[in-house]
Amino acid sequence: MSALLQDRYQLKFLHEEIDLFDRKLAHLLRYEEFPCDADRDAAAKRLMTKRELLARSARQMAKDGIEFNTSELPRSFRTEPEAAAAPVVAEAGPDEAPITPRKVARARAAQPSPYAGTSLDFRKGLQEYKKKKSKV
Repeated sequence: MSALLQDRYQLKFLHEEIDLFDRKLAHLLRYEEFPCDADRDAAAKRLMTKRELLARSARQMAKDGIEFNTSELPRSFRTEPEAAAAPVVAEAGPDEAPITPRKVARARAAQPSPYAGTSLDFRKGLQEYKKKKSKV
């Protein structure tokens, strides 16, 4: 069996796999239903074991000097300033209603357009089109 070629593309692939395992683990812990907590813990442990193997390989490749872009790092590997720059999805607390696509659309509509009053402003034409279609 031949050894895997260790280059930046292999490291990028490892980072993508680690990020995928992070998302799988988060989904498992949050949404999956299990008959008992022991089953949930066992499934989480299996995923964490696989993820740790990949993470150990990725760290070793980075330590060996293989170049990579910091933007390609999995979210769990990023430092605080980089994580703060990444888009964050706010989660609703127990007393708040969950965020829905409709609420996001309303929030976007409430923001003033940077193109208002220019030839790139589409809202006026869209409103005219809606009025025309509603009359017909």
